Amino acid sequence: MNAVAEQAKRTSASAEGFIGRIPVRNLWLLMLYASDLFRTRGIGKVGLEDSPDDLPDLVAEILAHAVEVRQRRRLSLGYRSWDAVLNRVRGRIDVLTTERHQLLDRGLVACRFDELTIDTPRNRFVRAALETISRIVRRKDIAHRCRSLASGMKAMGVSGDAPTRAQMSADRFGRNDADDRFMVTAAKLAFDLALPTEASGSNVLSLPDREVTWVRRLFEQAVGGFYDVVLSPQGWRVQCGGTLGWQIEQRTAGIDKILPTMRTDVVLDHPAAGRRIVIDTKFTSIVTNGWYREETLRSGYVYQIYAYLRSQVGRGDSLADCASGLLLHPAIGQAVDETVVIQGQDIRFATVDLSASPADIRSQLLRLCKAKLQ
Repeated sequence: MNAVAEQAKRTSASAEGFIGRIPVRNLWLLMLYASDLFRTRGIGKVGLEDSPDDLPDLVAEILAHAVEVRQRRRLSLGYRSWDAVLNRVRGRIDVLTTERHQLLDRGLVACRFDELTIDTPRNRFVRAALETISRIVRRKDIAHRCRSLASGMKAMGVSGDAPTRAQMSADRFGRNDADDRFMVTAAKLAFDLALPTEASGSNVLSLPDREVTWVRRLFEQAVGGFYDVVLSPQGWRVQCGGTLGWQIEQRTAGIDKILPTMRTDVVLDHPAAGRRIVIDTKFTSIVTNGWYREETLRSGYVYQIYAYLRSQVGRGDSLADCASGLLLHPAIGQAVDETVVIQGQDIRFATVDLSASPADIRSQLLRLCKAKLQ
């Protein structure tokens, strides 16, 4: 009996899945925080992150409901460009093609025209998302629901060729497309959740370079998205991906071409409390081997966060004059939280343990912010 239980335990552990040493369920959590869905219609306030193992099921259910709502009101139509040889003129005549193939001698003409269709990139993207997430959900009823909706879209005329993310980024939503926006946002998260599941195996491996880049960007977006949803109702203003300017007094003609730009990952402002926190996220170990001691902070990172803070002092911005810096690293089973005050400004070096439970990850992120208000 003990042998059976031990085998079941090993099977469960191997099935959990990792990317590097990060559990897939925690990557799902980061994806939720980074997604637009977390910011949309109060989704971030209903506790989706409390059960990351069930996150694909929950997102699939949200996506299925959004598609059902759109189907009841009819899926959006769009214009699609076609080139065709016809026996009558439709749209514009393609003179070059018509003459080259001597189509007029056969009573034909080459035309270019726009046709109203349900087979739009937006609808194809949603259909593909339904099919993709149906393969990773746990509950059979939700998987069946997603597959049925995808089949229904196929019957309506939506093809199975999913557009690329670049094509979807060019899709523009009008003022009456709020329901479509919500549906597409859920579809994007559904695709993201499937990525680590398809890439992960049962072994704990080091991260390939491609995945390191992907997870590093994901971590940055997740931190910004989490603080945006959780802190905005408390009076914070959250800015992700901003730039800071140098206090330049004189310059030569070519300096602008080579002077680096200071780009911040996340900036938190609380005007009522008179506080600003400049957050720079990294995806390396917070310490490295030093010349004269075993471990030391990476000097380049220290110089960077110092420049972010000191370069803004004395510009008439009271928040910048007393801003605090936070250099935030993910970690596996490691906890670092140290602060130094340099020229009157706090610089904090901290880690977030990505192998911890979702509740612990959330509390770690909140603790790092709340301590700055004291």
